[in-house]
Amino acid sequence: MSKLSIIIPVLDEGEGIAATLDALAHMRALGTEVIVVDGGSRDATIQRARLRADRVISAPRGRAVQMNAGASKATGDILLFLHADTHLPRHADYAVLSGLERSDRAWGRFDVKIEGRHPLLLVVALLMNIRSRLTGIATGDQAIFVRRDAFQAAGGFDAIPLMEDIALCKRLKRASRPLCLSEQVVTSGRRWETNGVLATMVLMWKLRLAYFFGADPNELARQYGYE
Repeated sequence: MSKLSIIIPVLDEGEGIAATLDALAHMRALGTEVIVVDGGSRDATIQRARLRADRVISAPRGRAVQMNAGASKATGDILLFLHADTHLPRHADYAVLSGLERSDRAWGRFDVKIEGRHPLLLVVALLMNIRSRLTGIATGDQAIFVRRDAFQAAGGFDAIPLMEDIALCKRLKRASRPLCLSEQVVTSGRRWETNGVLATMVLMWKLRLAYFFGADPNELARQYGYE
């Protein structure tokens, strides 16, 4: 069976990175590689990650650039890109490797559950999962995984501050439709609850629509709140 490499871009994730990586320990014990790519953290992220990952490397700040850097150092045949505030299901390694082998797909993603107390977060996650199945486009929150050769053929992530996941998925669709796993990753709903669930949902739809019509990703990132 193929080998899985999990790549986690981080920036000042000292509070939560230990829990994220500890949750992957059982997969590491079975041969999964975990690579953390730091974008210039000023807290204890690197120190805590070094105790819990196979490799911790540095790259220029920017999620896309960091993920590309991690992919270049990975030894696995399958690459899985995981946000630092997202947790994989217990047997994610088996689900990914066996799923890709059985389906002969080039890439895929998980269903997502958004952690938080607001009841609308359940609706948001449901809509994300349905939309992804209908369009064949995934978001980074859904833990995109891809065969290394397909990732390289697609040119990796575009070095843009936002929508890098959407851009990659559009190219990967040329290789195959995504494998949509029903197993759920759990991602933080902190941003949704802080900024308002409805307001954030409307903003994300607005930004995706603008990107579809050719808007500058740098301007979209500014509207989203990235520095």
